[in-house]
This record gives sequence, C-alpha cells and structure tokens, in this order.
Amino acid sequence: MNGKKALKTAAAAAAATTGLYLAAVSPRSKKDRVDRAPFLYKASSGEGTWLYAHRELHDNAGEAPENSMAAFQKAVDAGYGIELDVQLTKDKVPVVFHDNTLQRICKVPGCVSDYTFEELQSFPLSTSQERIPRFADVLQLIHGQVPLIVEYKMETADTEVCVLGNELLTRYQGLYCIESFHPAAVHWYKKHRPDIMRGQLSTDFVRESEYRRKPVYWLLTYLMFNFWTKPDFIAYDHHAADNLSFRIATKLLGALPVAWTIRSEEELENARKSFQIFIFDSFIPKE
Repeated sequence: MNGKKALKTAAAAAAATTGLYLAAVSPRSKKDRVDRAPFLYKASSGEGTWLYAHRELHDNAGEAPENSMAAFQKAVDAGYGIELDVQLTKDKVPVVFHDNTLQRICKVPGCVSDYTFEELQSFPLSTSQERIPRFADVLQLIHGQVPLIVEYKMETADTEVCVLGNELLTRYQGLYCIESFHPAAVHWYKKHRPDIMRGQLSTDFVRESEYRRKPVYWLLTYLMFNFWTKPDFIAYDHHAADNLSFRIATKLLGALPVAWTIRSEEELENARKSFQIFIFDSFIPKE
C-alpha cells in the first residue's frame, strides 16, 4: 500500500513538474498571435520566401561595411529582408550597430553608449568613409521596401532603447518585428505593443564555459522566460536546434522557429529541417 502511495505521489509530482515546465516555455497562444505570413512569404510576387540579411549585404574590406547605409541599400536592392541591431548612444540617440564594443569595426575603445552621436561620427566603419547610422535614417532609407527584424541590444533591464526605438517605429510605414536576447525587451513589447510580432533570441549558453555557472543563462538557454514574454517566435542558434526547449516551444507549442546565423548554402539546407525563417551572413543564398 505504501509502495502504491509512493508511486502515485511520484506520478503527481512528475505531472506537476511537467506542467510547470510547459507553462514556462509556452509562447504566445495561437488565438493571440499576429499574422506571421508576411514575414515568411513575398506577397507582392505571390511566390518565394523572405531571407534576412544579417548586418545587410556587407563587405568590411570595401565601401559597404556592416550596418552602413551603403550595405542597407545593397540589401534592399537585392530584395532581402534585413535583420539589424539597435542600441543607444550616450545622448540617447538610437543607432544601428552590431557589437557591444567599437573595437572590431571602428578600431576605438569603448561602447556605443560611451559616446554621443556626434562623437561617433568621427569613427569610420572599417576602412570605408561610412559612419554609424541613426536608426531613423535607416528606416527612411528602407521605407517599407523589405521586412525588418529589429534586435534591441540591452546589457541591463533598462528598456529605454525599446521606448525610443518604438517612437520611431510607430511612425514607420513598413513591416517589422522585434527580437532581443534580453527578456525585458520582449516583455516591454508584450505589455506596450502586443500588435507587433516579438521574438526571444537565444542559444545554448550552457555549452560555453563563460556562461555555464550563471543561472540566468541556463534559464535563457531553456527558454524559461517565455511565460513572462510570450514570444511569437524563437530565434535560436541553428547549431543548437536539438535543444529540448527550443523543439518543444516550436514543434509542439507553435512558436515560429527562426535560424541565426546561416553562413553557407549547406548550413541553409540543413537548417530547413528545423526552421522556417533564416538569417544569413557572409554569402549570397541561391534563389
């Protein structure tokens, strides 16, 4: 009798744990989702799917380095969707820049937030004459010609970049969605702009020693903030598509799977098994 009772208790505990886990990783419910089709299919032509250029069609050794106005123009002209990164300058100007530091592309110390927008204009992007662009100017150039995936770069839970970015996007006439590694950014959109498609960025952080012992990165790896953010899509490192929470959130619970960052035709073909939207870099996909 005691054995049967113990089994029932264990079964109940397992069921409760499973229920809590599924609640934690659950994305936005189907009835509340925004229309995802425009981000997948080129409606204007009636055929084909969007591919998204990461840092645009760039050449860091030429005159169209990453996140430059020239690279944005090349991506628009080629008919690719665009994934871009927004962060704030010291004087709170939203700009488009990928890295957390300026060293790799601008060859100067510090971060975007250490300089005013005017000061940043002193630093060329790579070997070109291009400069870090304002987000407002990028939106004006793209002008709704291709869909955008806007990533908010946040090192802390301060969501000011979301507030200021949203002010610009509210006036923008084109198609866009947002994503972030920081759950606070995704939650900000859940609370303030539920009409906008939102995504949680992640990867298998626990495979990397620098993150392994930090609980927050374990939670991010296994998408445990989904209960709070309710994302429409999960943008996951395509090398880690076997992650259990990613598979459950997308295949079982219906989140849209987005692959980053595809760097070859072979990787693109392999990623098609697990993903529906593809962010690419460093090659031109075959049409």
